[in-house]
Amino acid sequence: MMISRVLVASIVVFLAFLAVSEAMSLRSLGVELHCRCIQTESQPIGRHIEKVELIPANSHCDETEIIATLKKTGKEVCLDPEAPWVKRVINKILSNRRR
Repeated sequence: MMISRVLVASIVVFLAFLAVSEAMSLRSLGVELHCRCIQTESQPIGRHIEKVELIPANSHCDETEIIATLKKTGKEVCLDPEAPWVKRVINKILSNRRR
């Protein structure tokens, strides 16, 4: 009876180790396992933006995320996808891609 408890406990610990190591290896590959944006910026900062990254909703995050990198600092800022000025920026980027 004691041996079976030790065996079960060992298996549980091993499976937990595998789960943690898999998550760590996915993160090192750049795969996020949760939403990156906790807060979003809705005030216009368009002239300070160097680049914009669009991350569609996926199995790890239900929201479309728009992440802007600022020119001077390189800081990443999450933008509010519902803000009118953000919608204009995204439309402009998408229309430039179609050309």
